[in-house]
Amino acid sequence: MSLMKRKTIARDISWLSFNGRVLQEAADKSVPLRERVKFLGIFSNNMDEFFRVRVATLKRMADVGARIKNMHMEISPEKILDQIQEIVLEQQDEFTSIWEGIRRELQNDNIHIVTERRLNKEQQKFVQVFFEEEVRSNIIPLMIESITEFPYLRDKSIYLAVLMSKRNDNTQKTYSIIEVPSKVIGRFIRLPSPEGEHHIILLEDVIRYNLKSIFSYFGFTSYQSWVFKVTKDAEIDIDNDISTSLIQKPAQGENRSFCL
Repeated sequence: MSLMKRKTIARDISWLSFNGRVLQEAADKSVPLRERVKFLGIFSNNMDEFFRVRVATLKRMADVGARIKNMHMEISPEKILDQIQEIVLEQQDEFTSIWEGIRRELQNDNIHIVTERRLNKEQQKFVQVFFEEEVRSNIIPLMIESITEFPYLRDKSIYLAVLMSKRNDNTQKTYSIIEVPSKVIGRFIRLPSPEGEHHIILLEDVIRYNLKSIFSYFGFTSYQSWVFKVTKDAEIDIDNDISTSLIQKPAQGENRSFCL
């Protein structure tokens, strides 16, 4: 009697299934809203760590090519990475859908997350004062054109990429990067709110609102900005070596990778 061949599930795919279970908790309407938001945060943090460790390791394993036979893997790293890409994209779509649903439920409870474009006059004044008193001293804008090498970016930090231009010269564009000091200040800021409501703004939107003030010396009239987060290969030891840039480090290390 021949035994049925056991179907092997790569441990990384199995781990993604576990993280998908965290998403299910976030989607469960019987769970309190505050806890559901926490589950989304747990999912996001887990995914960051997954890419820092497991995805980076699989990429290095794929790079060794023919030597992979000695690693006793039933599924090649390339195939696992392809499966990961497909699953992660599906989970991110689900994450976005769950978050939008939670935001609608928060609004039903009179809790509103507003952007810098939806502030009333009282909130605009608050954001200006808050920025001057709490935020300005904690940010250092980096003008990309003024440095010879790509700047050192810290792992797990949130950044604001800024594109600036002048009304009379659309061909002249200037770029800047600002680290969002969420670890120092916190990412959610409570705003003055109408009676019976609670309005909240994200720290990056506080910075967005004050971009004109930050770069007033340069005379720009138009600002565009995007939030991004850096996730680095956990085995790239760059935290203690700021003299080496983000671009140089992977180039110098053997079989190293990083993700943006």
